[in-house]
Amino acid sequence: MKKQVFHLIAFTVVVFMMSCQSSAKDEGGSTAAATTEQPAPTGGGQASVVDENSEPNVVKVAVGSADHTTLVAALKAADLVDAMANVGPFTVFAPTNAAFDALPPGTVEGLLKPEKKPDLTKVLKYHVTTSSLSEMMLSDGMTLGMANGGKTTIKKSADGKIMINDANVLGAVKASNGMVYVIDKVLLPQ
Repeated sequence: MKKQVFHLIAFTVVVFMMSCQSSAKDEGGSTAAATTEQPAPTGGGQASVVDENSEPNVVKVAVGSADHTTLVAALKAADLVDAMANVGPFTVFAPTNAAFDALPPGTVEGLLKPEKKPDLTKVLKYHVTTSSLSEMMLSDGMTLGMANGGKTTIKKSADGKIMINDANVLGAVKASNGMVYVIDKVLLPQ
């Protein structure tokens, strides 16, 4: 009886394995590895990692916002997308499209030109500090060292209104690698 049960189990395992192999064949008849994972993007950096379960990083927060398409285009032109998608921590002060539109005509278009990449990078890095600062950590008169080497000043009123230099903070979003503060002006380094 034991021998018959063993043969039945062995036969079931063999049939199961054969059915798995035949379902893994593609249309051309070759055997492919059966997997539910998506293939890894080729040639991409940290920003190209597909992860739909974790909290988005600061880049994905910006990409997911219809109000930040100019900022995303600028990050791409300056080759900063992968750097900002890394672990961090970062606090990003993200100007809206309207903030970029308020700059003198031709400014954004000029900065997006390849020969202006160093200037664009300097402006964008003036919007980032390398620490994750919650709203509670920001205090009136606080000076922040920015990624471009410049300094900014936080103004915080008794009613909780926050400004960085002369830009108003319109909202805040926590990201997996820091904080994103939406601001109404582009910060210009001196």
